[in-house]
Amino acid sequence: MKKEKVFIFESHSFEKPQLKQSLNRYGLEGVFIEHTLDKQTAILARGCEAVSVFVNSHLDAETLNLLKSNGVKIVALRCAGFNHVDLEAAQSLGIVVVRVPEYSPYAVAEHAVSLLLCLNRKIHRAHHRVRDLNFSLDGFVGFDLHRKTVGVIGAGKIGQVFIQIMKGFGCHVLYSDPEVTLSKEGVEKVSLEFLYQNSDVISLHCPLNKNTHHLISDQAFSLMKEGVILINTGRGALIDTKALISSLKKRKLGGAGLDVYEEEEEVFFSDHSNQCLEDDQLARLLTFPNVLVTSHQGFLTHEALEKIAETTVNSLSLFFSKKQIPAEVLLT
Repeated sequence: MKKEKVFIFESHSFEKPQLKQSLNRYGLEGVFIEHTLDKQTAILARGCEAVSVFVNSHLDAETLNLLKSNGVKIVALRCAGFNHVDLEAAQSLGIVVVRVPEYSPYAVAEHAVSLLLCLNRKIHRAHHRVRDLNFSLDGFVGFDLHRKTVGVIGAGKIGQVFIQIMKGFGCHVLYSDPEVTLSKEGVEKVSLEFLYQNSDVISLHCPLNKNTHHLISDQAFSLMKEGVILINTGRGALIDTKALISSLKKRKLGGAGLDVYEEEEEVFFSDHSNQCLEDDQLARLLTFPNVLVTSHQGFLTHEALEKIAETTVNSLSLFFSKKQIPAEVLLT
């Protein structure tokens, strides 16, 4: 019996074992392609009904039209976010778009906490210092998280796990989310303005859309407390990078922990160690001692990778079987 074929763009070595296992279990064949999917590479999927992409592909109207002309009927996103897909164009073309609405909220929330702890206690700087046999403690003073106020923007599943962890540290938590209301002691729903003005730590866990693009801007920074630590494990464009650099130069921020960056597409997930970094804003961010950047690895746990592979391949299998795909992953 012939296996249905799936072209898997943006494939990475860290996810292939889980994807191959799921593909075999559902009787599908995967063709792994390292390139992102865009108008230049869409031709590679000719004759295939299904493609899968990660976070850096550009599925605009032009790319989707090319996919349609090449026979593609379904796009499976191996991520929760879908801001890189023109959903209206996909719907008009009859292309089904599915995603992974939930993989492991613990993975991302715990990574956000890791960034916070590392920045606050200067672990990243201490690690480099002691490797040079410098055991001085100068410049390493942090603060107790206990009794500090933590502001959380976005109280979905990831945000709620982060809130739970912060409560475990003895923090008072403020959160802002127009769609979620929590009933927890020590957790207070407030306006964004109040959150900016009163938080010692701010962590971003909201989706990227037209309302949240550059949510953290010059205006937002102007409202924040001196020395606030900003954490972003959501989407890069939630923060206006120019405004962030300006606030860092003014010493407004105590630190910034970034697992995402708004222009990460050409940089993250690849080795550029033998090249010159052409992105001047990212290069500038990396010069600040109180900025910690990781390359979009918040999701990267065994549990999350297994869930991503299983959800993605299950959706594809249901599509090929002409069965209804669960509503929570259907975007069209």
